[in-house]
Amino acid sequence: MSTAPKKESILDLQKFLGKGISVKFTGGREVQGILKGYDPLVNITLDQCEEYIRDPQDPLNVTNEKRYLGLVVCRGSSVMMVCPMEGCEEIDNPYLDQVEGATEES
Repeated sequence: MSTAPKKESILDLQKFLGKGISVKFTGGREVQGILKGYDPLVNITLDQCEEYIRDPQDPLNVTNEKRYLGLVVCRGSSVMMVCPMEGCEEIDNPYLDQVEGATEES
């Protein structure tokens, strides 16, 4: 009887336990919450979780509206991106002016 080597998780989320993270899912949903647990399949448990509501007219645009979800278990197969809340800051899009300038010249 052989034992297969233990598979490592693709992400090292240990350092984010008890801290705020942002998670994006396939399909476009985005949530923020406090990481309470995870497993090697990147199933994630978030507490004090809030979902960002998308604009119904423009599904690519996230509004400032939030919906409080509380304790949430996120299925790992639908997790697209995990980002820590600390150490991140929002910046203006540096390419937005270039795109607007290009459309005005046309």
